Amino acid sequence: MNLLFRLIRLISPYRYWMLLAVVLSYLTVGSSIGLMMTSAWIIAKAALHPPIADLQVAIVGVRFFGISRGVFRYLERLFSHEATFRILARLRAWFYSAIEPLVPSGLQQFRTADLLSRIAGDVDSLEHFFIRVLAPPAGAVLVLVTMIVLLGHLGANFALVFAVFFLIGGIVVPLFTYWISRSLGRDLVELRSQLSLAAVDAVQGLPDLLVYGRIEQRLDEFDALNRRYTRLQNRLGMLEAGHEALIGLIMNLAVIGVLRTAAVQMSAGLLDGVLVSVLVLGTMAAFEAVFPLPVAAQHAEEIRRAGVRLFSLIGRNPASLLTPSPQEITRPSGEMLELRDVQFTYPGEPVPALEGVSFRLARGQKIALVGPSGAGKSTVVNLLLRFWEPQSGSLLLDGDPPSRIDAESWRAAFSVVPQQVFLFSGTVRENLLLARPDAAEEELWECLRLAQLESFVRGLPDGLDSWIGEQGVRISGGERQRLAIARALLRKAPVLLLDEPTSNLDAETEQKVLRALLSRENHRSVLLITHRLTALEAVDEILVLSRGRIVERGTHRELLARRGVYRHMWDEQQQLRALSTLAGA
Repeated sequence: MNLLFRLIRLISPYRYWMLLAVVLSYLTVGSSIGLMMTSAWIIAKAALHPPIADLQVAIVGVRFFGISRGVFRYLERLFSHEATFRILARLRAWFYSAIEPLVPSGLQQFRTADLLSRIAGDVDSLEHFFIRVLAPPAGAVLVLVTMIVLLGHLGANFALVFAVFFLIGGIVVPLFTYWISRSLGRDLVELRSQLSLAAVDAVQGLPDLLVYGRIEQRLDEFDALNRRYTRLQNRLGMLEAGHEALIGLIMNLAVIGVLRTAAVQMSAGLLDGVLVSVLVLGTMAAFEAVFPLPVAAQHAEEIRRAGVRLFSLIGRNPASLLTPSPQEITRPSGEMLELRDVQFTYPGEPVPALEGVSFRLARGQKIALVGPSGAGKSTVVNLLLRFWEPQSGSLLLDGDPPSRIDAESWRAAFSVVPQQVFLFSGTVRENLLLARPDAAEEELWECLRLAQLESFVRGLPDGLDSWIGEQGVRISGGERQRLAIARALLRKAPVLLLDEPTSNLDAETEQKVLRALLSRENHRSVLLITHRLTALEAVDEILVLSRGRIVERGTHRELLARRGVYRHMWDEQQQLRALSTLAGA
């Protein structure tokens, strides 16, 4: 019931559209009833050869109801689908805005295909909530009341017989359908999600499947899921055909009940025989409002399950919970970034990822954070971007804690080159303009030059307008990384976060890129996170991170002289470079 109220609150902004669609649906069925009853009266009355004048009003009624039925049906479809599409758009926007604060910490346990299935499949399932679940019962109630009033004028027994069978078809059959189909609807939603997972995995992992010869195995697994999904759909189709037949049977029983009541009334001289056909055809026409109700019940469990999946996701608490009130919000300039005794442990992990980490990054200062894999370097980036919040200690930006700066304003102070670069399916220009949509073309070329990518892009057939494919698949890993660097430079945020920005570059290109990023001409603050000790002579301070703690700090020359962890890393990398040079020779 709570889920129902939450869904109703979500679609309540379109309540007038929905109300209009329900009224038009009622008027459509009402016009059908009027058309059938009026037509029946004309046919029966005409058999008695009355003067044509006696039929004039009924003839006009037939024309009116015939035309109005078509008009109301068109308007009902128009407004109901308009309401549905507006609701669907709102649901998608609501879901996206609801999961945005969860990124990335709250979504790490979900696979991409599962999220896609919820955004597409489950939201699409909720599309039917109004048009198939809410609207039909509301229209059926209006039809029931109308028929009780109409038939009641001809005799209370007619209204009673009709109401009994109408309620059996409108309540008992849908409840029976829901009871039978609830497990089918639940399984259908889960199987649809599994199919989406399998399809995305197969497409994204196609090269590996080809290399390891597992294409046939993956196709067999996908085919098995598809057969199960098809069987479920067939069972639901058979169920739908069955309840349609059952409603038809109940409608015929209602007609028989009305006929028997009419026979009794006629034998008592209480009913004109002309009205028998009116009663019969009116009863049959009214059941048009009952036929959609079992379908509504059939979709109810599918919609409920889809709603549960969506609300279970957005109901998760984001790791970043500090949302300031509007009166407290400040706009940081990035003059000073500071971590004070920060400690952070990932959920479910026994060992802290960071413990007692403290440092300051002033405007224009360049700091390198180095250490082996798993030392906690990328965790620092996640905390600085407020994807997570530290359990103790504090982050300060211009002296203000996160509680005084909203997340969007906080992140606006940073440009980021992440360890795992993501490029959108589009052109070079479109991926660059993500950082600053109003940037001039000269600025794009300047950032590409600094990232050592200008000559490559100028050599492409369409230059900046060259398509790079999904996730940049049409360019190399090093080119993707340099494009991400150019994008970060274009943003012109005061603090530049570089998380392993040159891991896919050759030694010569790496030196050129790092020199540009760490140059004194670059007046932005730079936090360089790396395990490769290249060009670190240019930074103001090096922080050595090991097992979540800063174990050494100083300049490149000072740390080499201490012969500690940094010197050990330096010696190892120099030996590897020497071996690589000998092997190349």
